[in-house]
Amino acid sequence: MEPTAAIIIIGSEVLSGRTQDENIQYLAKRLSELGIRLKEVRIIGDEEPAIISAAQELSAAYAYVFTTGGLGFTHDDRTAVSLAHAFGTRVQEHPEALRLLQEYYGDALNEARRRMALIPMGAILIDNPVSKAPAFQIQNVFALAGIPCVMQVMFEGLVGRITKGKPIQFATVNCQLPEGIIADSLAKIQNSHPAVEIGSYPYFSSGVLGVNLVLRGTDKNLIQKAMVDVVQMVRDLGGTPVVEEEK
Repeated sequence: MEPTAAIIIIGSEVLSGRTQDENIQYLAKRLSELGIRLKEVRIIGDEEPAIISAAQELSAAYAYVFTTGGLGFTHDDRTAVSLAHAFGTRVQEHPEALRLLQEYYGDALNEARRRMALIPMGAILIDNPVSKAPAFQIQNVFALAGIPCVMQVMFEGLVGRITKGKPIQFATVNCQLPEGIIADSLAKIQNSHPAVEIGSYPYFSSGVLGVNLVLRGTDKNLIQKAMVDVVQMVRDLGGTPVVEEEK
């Protein structure tokens, strides 16, 4: 079966609109490349009950959960404690995490920075080549940093721990037709190709109304067959299909 995943973005600053999240796009793209179907994304505040609830619910529903944010040393960084409570344990100072922090900060390692060594009991560390403060995995939840450049290297370092599926492939058919004209015909094509997910994404650009029809699946041959029908549909309805294939 195709592995599944969810993402939890933890950060009140994202909910306030002051910070624009960049992690969802990166993780979604990489998970698709690894053949892992992203099923759900949640953005929640730095509140322990919300983190606990989301972690428990999503870890039970999907093969993998990736959280970003809340791993620092300020009062509103609650991810480690919350995930520990979510899985019935507590945080403690992890010897290896402390060693990494001591090595990185030296005499500048104060009590606040030392709190980044508090890791849920039983968790496995995730390497941080950028600033050394490690993230961690507890059960099927991977708690990653919120800073995009740090999160990305953390994720790439843990790829070997997760079960991969067949890479998810895409093809796009663009046409300058409104959705209202293609909707019924497109539904029939979708029903004829259940192994291919077909999405309809309208746009309006420079006074032109159109739609991108995105075909998504793990079998390139099945995508090609569905695409033939989509292209023919566009032509039959008086449009000019523009095909773009990508992996």
